[in-house]
Amino acid sequence: MNNEQVIHRFYRAFQKLDYKTMQDCYRLDVVFSDPVFGLLQNGEPQAMWQLLCTRATDFSLTYGKIKLIDDEYASCEWVATYLFSASKRKIINKITAHLRIVDGKIIEHTDQFNLYRWARQAFGFSGILLGWTSWMQNKIRHNARASLKNFIKNN
Repeated sequence: MNNEQVIHRFYRAFQKLDYKTMQDCYRLDVVFSDPVFGLLQNGEPQAMWQLLCTRATDFSLTYGKIKLIDDEYASCEWVATYLFSASKRKIINKITAHLRIVDGKIIEHTDQFNLYRWARQAFGFSGILLGWTSWMQNKIRHNARASLKNFIKNN
């Protein structure tokens, strides 16, 4: 399977909330990072996708603009639309993924998006006022990590 096929497989599975196929696209020692969860490794990325897929509400995803940079590195853009469980507010999150793929498996995955834009959507007025602050962004990260840690413990 070439790198573009791996990317299509991963995001088509994500569109269906098929976390098992998403996990299969990863090498076991994959390293993931994004503005909410920070750095994940040692099985945490796979658990994060299971957590997000099993809790998703009113979810849809589009992806495209795949760029194959070289034999291992690629990027793509994707947009997730969903209801944020804590506030029941609609999120439209525009993300750029940077991927390193070796032997048909993703081994590095970094998602980039504007956390302040996400906080404004997720928390409304308080997100507008405080979402840009390190205090609120650290609180968002802490809550996401605690939720993931609890999910891993109970699954």
